[in-house]
Amino acid sequence: MSNRLWTKDYIAVCLTTFLMFLNYYYLLVTIPIYLIQDLQGNTGQAGLLVALFYLAAIMIRFFAGTWIESYGLKKVFLASLIIYLGAAFMYFFSTSFTSLLILRLIHGIGFGMLTTATGTIVANIIPHGRKGEGMGYYALMMNISMALGPFAGLLAMNQWGSSVMFAVSAASVVIGTFTALLISVPKESKVVVSEKAVKKKGWKVTDLIEVSAMRISLVSFFFALVYSSIVSFVSVYAEERQLTEVASYFFIVYVIVLILSRPFTGKWFDRHGANVIMIPSIISFAIGMFLLSQASGAFIFLLSAAFIGLGWGTIFPTAQTVAIQIAPPDRKGVATATYLSTMDSGIGLGSLIVGILGAQIGYSSVYFYGSIFALAGLFVYHFLHGKVSQSARELAKEQVLSQVK
Repeated sequence: MSNRLWTKDYIAVCLTTFLMFLNYYYLLVTIPIYLIQDLQGNTGQAGLLVALFYLAAIMIRFFAGTWIESYGLKKVFLASLIIYLGAAFMYFFSTSFTSLLILRLIHGIGFGMLTTATGTIVANIIPHGRKGEGMGYYALMMNISMALGPFAGLLAMNQWGSSVMFAVSAASVVIGTFTALLISVPKESKVVVSEKAVKKKGWKVTDLIEVSAMRISLVSFFFALVYSSIVSFVSVYAEERQLTEVASYFFIVYVIVLILSRPFTGKWFDRHGANVIMIPSIISFAIGMFLLSQASGAFIFLLSAAFIGLGWGTIFPTAQTVAIQIAPPDRKGVATATYLSTMDSGIGLGSLIVGILGAQIGYSSVYFYGSIFALAGLFVYHFLHGKVSQSARELAKEQVLSQVK
């Protein structure tokens, strides 16, 4: 089997992921503005739109993983593309809060199915010895879109209005669909179960959740609680600290650090295992949160972005790689769904908690306690996965030595 990483299919799935996530982050910041400015909605309704999208994506992922296992990866992938592309064009006709609410539900379903399918595809096409490196670059596509999406969305909305904004949004999905159709979806090595057989088998919780991936998924859930304070409230905190002018550069610095570090972190994972990557990344995440809590000027504010980017930006793909690696070959789709849904649940719950705490004690205190919480994650990681990973590597090393002897 070839050990080449940058194949046509890998490049296509990375481009597809970048474009679809670009659309996701683009709309994440512009839809609330569109609702309030164009449809005369309120902030409470805007929050409901965000929450419903997340809820739809989280819930459908569990079923999407099972559908991949039962009906085949290609069918689920194509269905997700149809839903996602259709939703992108339906925004032109969403002229009321109710219609927008229904559309965000549909779009969330398409997003949840698509991210599960692309995560499964990329897990299957990356060579076994380059999983950490391959998943790292794949996750980097999401990180870059996270920095560019809001910037492009706000620029389009402020300069040209909602009609052009939706046109650009639809264009990104059209191009993303084109790159997606260039992917040769890997055939499953297992026999696809018929719909009749699925119904006959009956429903079990383990059909929707990959148990082997739960421990590392819970690790991601723990850190996602902390990261939610960044993705949801760092701009609010910047305004509180009178750093509004540099707030837009936070995620730019975040992504630059990721781009510079990615060639090394992925390869180190493949050579030395998860512990060598996760432990320094957790410490970096905690340092970044502490620096952010103390930021009174632009330098410390942006320096914290570098540490947080290196920390969370490495924790996320590393944990996802572990979740996929430890799952049985025919359960990679369910493992991907389990991991992503658990992580998104952490971001959703964390956003709710941080919003309440921020109003009570201030975001500086939230970030300070978040740094302590992140540091405590070293123990969470050790007990849920770290010690298991270390034992497995020691056992593998002993087996190699015994074979040499």
